[in-house]
Amino acid sequence: MTHELEFLFDFGSPTTYLAHKRLPAVLARTPAKVTYVPILLGGVFKATGNQSPAMVPAKGMYMNKDLERFARRFGVTLNFNPYFPINTISLMRGAVSYLDTPRFMDYVDAIFDAMWLAPRNLGDPEVLNATLAQAGFDPADFAARINDGAVKQKLIANTQAAVERGTFGAPTFFVGEEMFFGQDRLDFVEEALAA
Repeated sequence: MTHELEFLFDFGSPTTYLAHKRLPAVLARTPAKVTYVPILLGGVFKATGNQSPAMVPAKGMYMNKDLERFARRFGVTLNFNPYFPINTISLMRGAVSYLDTPRFMDYVDAIFDAMWLAPRNLGDPEVLNATLAQAGFDPADFAARINDGAVKQKLIANTQAAVERGTFGAPTFFVGEEMFFGQDRLDFVEEALAA
């Protein structure tokens, strides 16, 4: 039986980056299909009263160490972005705009890598444009895409729908209506996909 896996993501989350890098191995072991669902983590936090672990100093320090442990365990290169936090609204609108195109995964990989592999200040429009051009995207086309009213509305709708389903952070996964939060729950996700 093939299961559908929904992966709710925001580029601003290092744990979501780890999940993105780990997903291919999970999918190779299960008969699952994945659907990436761009959400705005800031909108989720605002709607749920949640906040980034970085806002609690002791928790933020612990989480950074934990991220290093997980990255080592799964062979993922993760480099903390010195420009964190970065407002990801343009980046997430970009994800929405490329969602049903052949270049969607190229865009996702390029942005995740520019956030957490070779960290750049993607909040700086010049740096973002250079990153897009390097990945083969036209910055002028990108600007038009992210300013499209339908794209803006879709990101808002995705975020609202996520909150209504119980999402309070990223990454969040759904297998059917069963929710799993965090890259460290991918073993449970894999079990649900194999059932």
